Amino acid sequence: MRPQSVVFSVALVTLGMVFTQTGASFAKGLFPAVGAAGATTLRLTLAAIVLLAIFQPWRQKLDRRQWRAVFAYGAVMGAMNLFFYAALQTIPLGVAVALEFTGPLAVALAGSRKPLDFAWILLAVVGLALLLPLGQSSGQIGITGVLLALAAGACWAGYIIFGQRAGTGGGPHITALGVTIAAVIALPFGIATAGTALLNPAILPIALGVALLSSAIPYALDMVALPHIPARLFGILMSGQPALGALSGFLILHESLTPWQLGGIIAIILASLGATVTIARNMPPPVA
Repeated sequence: MRPQSVVFSVALVTLGMVFTQTGASFAKGLFPAVGAAGATTLRLTLAAIVLLAIFQPWRQKLDRRQWRAVFAYGAVMGAMNLFFYAALQTIPLGVAVALEFTGPLAVALAGSRKPLDFAWILLAVVGLALLLPLGQSSGQIGITGVLLALAAGACWAGYIIFGQRAGTGGGPHITALGVTIAAVIALPFGIATAGTALLNPAILPIALGVALLSSAIPYALDMVALPHIPARLFGILMSGQPALGALSGFLILHESLTPWQLGGIIAIILASLGATVTIARNMPPPVA
């Protein structure tokens, strides 16, 4: 793999993370109107419509192996979004993202062999521990929200693995198919909780913005990048997500940050940068 391909893929993943966390912050504004499941449904459905219109995946032919991977990719994507938005109802954004990160971290641990890799992962774990407000802010943390965020993390691990399998030799049209499957999975939950409120024209502009920021744009960027970087590198790059989530929560949702949380953000950023430099330098080529 050419070094410039690595840098380009890392840049795409990073940009996608920024969009994702910004969109998650704005999505909380939809909760009073349609609930968490309704917001998830609007986000995925509108994103699917945009991606289908742009990439027209029906023009592409997939073999049976790719279809299996695409269905698995879409299924875990839908479950991941449902679990994560449900968690946001009871715990702060930065904490939810930190807990959800256990999935990508597990992917990173599974592929680690060199001592330096474990050092970056350990630093990320320390950062996560500092981000969790288990002391002075423990009243904000509910066990239900914690379990939902951890379930989202398990789905995130599947998203990384199946996304790489589905995207190899594919392209953005794979993202369109995956998001469409995810939207179909989320739709019954959204209808059950929000009903006709999903069609309220007053909330559709906000929902479209959330769909573009949180789903359409970052998923498309991930699908372009995933075939060109190993799942291990992608997983460790995701260590920046809790920091971005906490920062977005602070700037948009006005969620306060403690000194411990600031220390956690710094630790996670350092882990992400260190992992990117050392792993990208010694990466094997992607599986064809």
